Amino acid sequence: MYVKRYVYQPSCGGKIHVPLEMNARIIHSATPKFAKMLSHKYASMSAKDALDDLSLNHGREISKRYLQGVTRAVFEIVDNKESVWEYVLPEFESSIATISFSMDGAMLPTCEDGWRESMVGTASLFDDQGKRRHTIYVGEPPEYGKSNFMNRFEKEIEKIKIHHPSALYIGIADGAKNNWPFLEKHTNKQLLDFYHVTEYLTKCSYAAFPQKTGKQERIRWLNERCHQLKHDKNAPLNIFSELKKFKRKRKLSTEVRENVLAAITYFKNNLHRMNYAKHTENNLPIGSGVTEAACKTLIKQRFCKSGMRWKNDGIKNVLRLRELTQTNGRWQQLWGKINQYGVPCIH
Repeated sequence: MYVKRYVYQPSCGGKIHVPLEMNARIIHSATPKFAKMLSHKYASMSAKDALDDLSLNHGREISKRYLQGVTRAVFEIVDNKESVWEYVLPEFESSIATISFSMDGAMLPTCEDGWRESMVGTASLFDDQGKRRHTIYVGEPPEYGKSNFMNRFEKEIEKIKIHHPSALYIGIADGAKNNWPFLEKHTNKQLLDFYHVTEYLTKCSYAAFPQKTGKQERIRWLNERCHQLKHDKNAPLNIFSELKKFKRKRKLSTEVRENVLAAITYFKNNLHRMNYAKHTENNLPIGSGVTEAACKTLIKQRFCKSGMRWKNDGIKNVLRLRELTQTNGRWQQLWGKINQYGVPCIH
């Protein structure tokens, strides 16, 4: 089908403006419905898988270049409108009592610098029973200093606080020192991720029962210490004292001794962030598992497939769209706004 249209260009030359395409919400010569389909597929799967799916299930044959061009055009809309379009938080049956912020890094392969760390942040909303109701995801390509990630995550936090000013804000992280200044700035409480602590204790169980036949004793010791951490307010200090006793044992392998020393340092630096018993008692979150999972779903599943190497612009294009597809409701809101307000159509 061919449609005649008027196009406008400055007398000095340059970009061409097409009012009809703008009113029809055309994006990189694709209809809104097709652009939505293509960008979602490319955000979710490799280019080859997306093209195969389009051919097999939709009878559409397009080039990889066109697929990437449409996706890039959608990203540019998202990026240009980020400070203008506000995404609405969902309505909840019960009030939001607690909101946790957490961040972590995930390695991905780049063309220029090999494996680099990409940052992931999550904001999780919990009701008064401790049930997670909603999570907002933020991801940023590898950068030096992480200032872009911090700025974008901070803006999301500010928007959340406007809607939930009376909630308790908790910062949960894995112990990396550079996380705490940011979390302390934006939260009422900070907590060391419980499951990272259990990883240290798992290694220390070999100091408690170093014998080859001590597997069951190690499991029992670990389960007891984890239970104590969740239900005994004095457990962190008691376990810390126990670890220091392990250090004095003579018949420990070099590896086990190093693990014990690492755990002692970990506890010493974070004892004031290990109040798990109080959090458990009050139905508050104690782990950053949502963020750990986001590192896999947001980064690893899309960017770390066999043979992949990424340029920074490509990472940014896809990652920003994956934020929207994984944050419940935002992808639909994006296309509602495109339909409502339109986007400039310039060639």
